Amino acid sequence: MAQNVDNIKDHVDLFHQPEYQELFENKKQFEGMPSTEKVQEIAEWTKTWEYREKNFAREALTINPAKACQPLGALLAAVGFEGTLPFVHGSQGCVAYFRTHLTRHFKEPVSAVSSSMTENAAVFGGLKNMIEGLMNAYALYKPKMIAVCTTCMAEVIGDDLGAFVETARQDGSIPDDFPVPYAHTPSFVGSHITGYDSMMKSILSTLTQGKKKGTTNGTINFIPGFETYMGNLRQLKSLTAAMGINAVILGDTEMYLDSPNLGEFKMYQEGTPLDAAADSINAEATVTLQTYTTPKTREYIGKEWKQKVFTYLPWGIKGTDDFLMGLSKLTGNPIPQELEIARGRAVDAMTDTQAWVHGKRAAVYGDPDLVMGLLQFMLEMGIEPVHVLVHNSTKEFEIEANALLKSSPFGQQATVWGGKDLWHLRSLLFTEPVDFLIGNSYAKYLERDTKTPLIRIGYPIFDRHHLHRYSTIGYEGAINLLNWIANGVLEALDRKTDTPSVTDISFDLVR
Repeated sequence: MAQNVDNIKDHVDLFHQPEYQELFENKKQFEGMPSTEKVQEIAEWTKTWEYREKNFAREALTINPAKACQPLGALLAAVGFEGTLPFVHGSQGCVAYFRTHLTRHFKEPVSAVSSSMTENAAVFGGLKNMIEGLMNAYALYKPKMIAVCTTCMAEVIGDDLGAFVETARQDGSIPDDFPVPYAHTPSFVGSHITGYDSMMKSILSTLTQGKKKGTTNGTINFIPGFETYMGNLRQLKSLTAAMGINAVILGDTEMYLDSPNLGEFKMYQEGTPLDAAADSINAEATVTLQTYTTPKTREYIGKEWKQKVFTYLPWGIKGTDDFLMGLSKLTGNPIPQELEIARGRAVDAMTDTQAWVHGKRAAVYGDPDLVMGLLQFMLEMGIEPVHVLVHNSTKEFEIEANALLKSSPFGQQATVWGGKDLWHLRSLLFTEPVDFLIGNSYAKYLERDTKTPLIRIGYPIFDRHHLHRYSTIGYEGAINLLNWIANGVLEALDRKTDTPSVTDISFDLVR
């Protein structure tokens, strides 16, 4: 029976089979596991205020970080440009992790290569690996640009990317005029948003070198930031088109990370044309949609390009209003009626649903810009943030977040926890419970442990499909956020009232 192909089980069922249950029990004995009673005793203690104080006192240990490492962000920035191949200077295992992380979220193939550094390169340096890797990548995959970033190994031994790339040119591995932007992205500092910023700055500085003209080209640049909702890119294009703006999106990953299945594999899916990116130095202005993923890029554009730079976070009604009014002021173009109608629909939806979410207590975690956008929206709905956790936080973010929270009567009970991880958040949820939690897929363990309903918003989302295809910005995005949060609240309510003759007194069909 064990060899019967009709008896092949999914992993969800497989490990419940008797042979695996016996294996697990034997494993406990082998590892000297404490008794079930002792495990339960300690588990209960970790839910207390006493443990919370010990948990928050730790300094040298991170448990379940709410962030990823720099090269991941560098890859996301790179694949947003036409014909660009990310090249990771490090081991094959590192690049496999980055590719897998992105692919599991987007359900799309993410191409990247590595210099395949091993023990020899760690001792003697990775120059030889870089020269051969660039030569092979250029010859085999025929990219229009190769974007190089580093891993921990290359950074620890001090490899100089600029010198290595120049040596590769002299060696004939790549043509002299072939663009190879590079960014040092050590994983032991910063996070994925730091890597995104470093690579975006490098790409723009490489492509625009010597391209400054005396007149503008009439376009406006838009930098989405570390954007994992492809619907946001479509929403941005829709809003700028409605406003009559000649927009250039720098780092356009829409087609790469949400490509149609047309029966033919394409290694490079559209992206920002390199010519358009090169001419972005001559645009009227640059608008970024995220603050904390683009600080170095924004500073570079302002100082080196002498270009006006604006930042908007078009989440919720006010955020989108500010964005559109800012664009109208910048271009002189009026806001069309179709966007007024879209705004009215969003306001109507929020009015319909506010009774179900108003006054609900929430915890939220994620990247700084994501959390800031969610706070804007939640406060508009009368949702009360209690725990606001951002692992890859900055002082600037914490000042801005606290100011936003204090400006609303619904934000008075909130605490912003910068630099804390998900094990910290576990203590917060046990000692100060909330009605629901907003976060990425990693929070499903917090949901199971603390019984706090999870609303999946953020990156990565591995255990649900297609959420990345929706928008979170603009008036359309406001309706999506409302949909996810309100229906999550209603689903949790149904789960609490579905026991026949016990809790089902208000198990209503109509909500």
